[in-house]
Amino acid sequence: MAANINRVVLVGNLTRDPELRHTPSGTAVCKLRVAVNTRQKDQATGEWGDKPNYFDVTVWGNQGESCANFLSKGRPVAVDGRLDWREWTQEDGQKRQAVEIIADNVQFLGSRGDGDGQGQPQYVPQGQSAANQSDFAPSGGADDDIPF
Repeated sequence: MAANINRVVLVGNLTRDPELRHTPSGTAVCKLRVAVNTRQKDQATGEWGDKPNYFDVTVWGNQGESCANFLSKGRPVAVDGRLDWREWTQEDGQKRQAVEIIADNVQFLGSRGDGDGQGQPQYVPQGQSAANQSDFAPSGGADDDIPF
């Protein structure tokens, strides 16, 4: 019997600033929208171009707070997570559905200057707070000891 696999890996840019909210119990929930280009050939002209695809991403907990604090529109990110299908009924009785990505890890690519912010690249693994991010900062001279 084959195992079920639900895994998504995306690298793209944020189309808007992150939206941070909190559940009634106080858990942070951050919503991101990521654009990822796909190369495709235009049937009319025969020229290659980029077609954007847009994905909704939900980031929970401390990692969501870090995303809200350090990311901004235009910033490149890598997202590792899973697909989740939701269904709900609007107030007018119309049924709606959506597919979103629940992020397990969000890696901040480039520098904060690549979006609307400024500064150095950031990476805060799930379960870590931004205050502990110095554990992941480059050590500076560690490569000097490598013999090649």
